[in-house]
Amino acid sequence: MKKKTLILLPGLSRFPLAIMLLLCFLSIIFVAMKSPEKEKYDYLALGDSYTIGEKVPAEENFPNQLVRIMREKGKNFSAPRIIATTGWTTGELQAAVTKARIRKKYDFVTLLIGVNNQYRGLKVVDYIPEFEKLLQQAIHFAGNDTSHVVVLSIPDWGVTPFAEGRDRQQIAKDIDAYNAANRLITEKYGIHYIDITPGTRKASSDASLLAEDGLHPSGKAYGEWAAEIGKYILPKTKK
Repeated sequence: MKKKTLILLPGLSRFPLAIMLLLCFLSIIFVAMKSPEKEKYDYLALGDSYTIGEKVPAEENFPNQLVRIMREKGKNFSAPRIIATTGWTTGELQAAVTKARIRKKYDFVTLLIGVNNQYRGLKVVDYIPEFEKLLQQAIHFAGNDTSHVVVLSIPDWGVTPFAEGRDRQQIAKDIDAYNAANRLITEKYGIHYIDITPGTRKASSDASLLAEDGLHPSGKAYGEWAAEIGKYILPKTKK
């Protein structure tokens, strides 16, 4: 009995390969539709030594700890952009912001500034318009979404060893006056305000809250601030 020979039409032998490639392509599209890329969040931190994290490793300042917390929650946060330098007053931060020529919009912005105004003996009445202008810019950088801006109160450095020999009560009084001003302005714009000052005063009896210089906060203290900010902004991110 003769064997039957299968005769393939021209090009027919390539069909199985074409079908396999098509199926692979469709599977890739299906996976992409089922697993969309996580939304990316950008964060801008404006401030002074308390924002840059003087005397602690960069990863321990509160902006970086905040980003780490959000990533642990499954949120795709890019590294924070920090515009802050030790010793800056509101005027100096304003000059730096102007020089930076920020064009992009950020998903979240934090502002913490004023301790050096107090330290240098500058008047609260002059701080008020400068702080308000910075807050207005922070709102602008957040795409005019006031719910995505956070203001932190000024820590009380008067309880630290660095303040030894100074009038601690007067420092506390001055800090309270500055915070009363920035809080009033913050609430005027409907911005979320986090009062970290009471926590910083615990450093009078808890050295673990201070960095090695006996003045600036430790990574532990910054972690507490970051946790508070995280509690507020987490619900603002997409699930």
